[in-house]
Amino acid sequence: MPLLSVAIITLNEEENLARTLASVSFADEIIIVDSASTDRTVEIAESFGAKVFQLPWQGFAAQKNFAIEQCAGTWILSLDADEELSPQLQQQIRTLLPTNPPADAYFINRRNLFLNRWVKRGGYYPDPKLRLFRRTAANFYPRYAERPVHETMVFDGESATLDFDLIHHAYPTLENYLEHMDRYSTLGAQLLVDQKRTSDSWFAFHWNILVVPHLTFLWNFFFRLGFLDGREGLLLHLYHSAYVSWKYAKAWHNKHKVPGHDSALRELTKRRRSDA
Repeated sequence: MPLLSVAIITLNEEENLARTLASVSFADEIIIVDSASTDRTVEIAESFGAKVFQLPWQGFAAQKNFAIEQCAGTWILSLDADEELSPQLQQQIRTLLPTNPPADAYFINRRNLFLNRWVKRGGYYPDPKLRLFRRTAANFYPRYAERPVHETMVFDGESATLDFDLIHHAYPTLENYLEHMDRYSTLGAQLLVDQKRTSDSWFAFHWNILVVPHLTFLWNFFFRLGFLDGREGLLLHLYHSAYVSWKYAKAWHNKHKVPGHDSALRELTKRRRSDA
């Protein structure tokens, strides 16, 4: 039985995947679950000897759970395609796993990079994530909780934290960050709708869409010392507070929009283009 399997989900990750796979080249097995990438993602994965499975997109948690199910290793390391193991973390994992350690799962601190700068404050570090876990532990069945966004690992067992960092090449450009926040705010809005938190009252609407984003910025940028991360810190916390506003605004709009309005608007736009 392989000692370590690495599980990664992908969709058009040619800019990130080679860096990630190079950092886990010591693993006994690499599992890639792809969602019909149209770039060189699959080619790059296969060049590293990865086993590639195709699965139509079913959500972050469902994709990751499927990837875990394909793994044969005693231990599983679940990574995002834009994450990389630091050299120190690689060495610690290679040294730790053959000793049959007592913990069933390990949290790994994550360095988040924004515009290629390590954001150390404002709540962005150490950002521990449960990523390394024993597949065959009797009281531990690793599954990601089914959520539209910000999926979390559900487990029952003894855990510990590794000493070194995972490097998250999250947002190398502003365009990339804003595109992600637009998409994540849509997914987060759906979660709010499911929780019936749609800002229906006058007070809730103004509180969630106007006040909460400002408080979020003040808390992270000043009280959690985000200003010490320079211009990148300012931009990150400013636009993150905008994301909070978008999320609540989209949740309110999703509940109150007129049925069929979006499809009618698309049809009207299509007609105008054809008339032009």
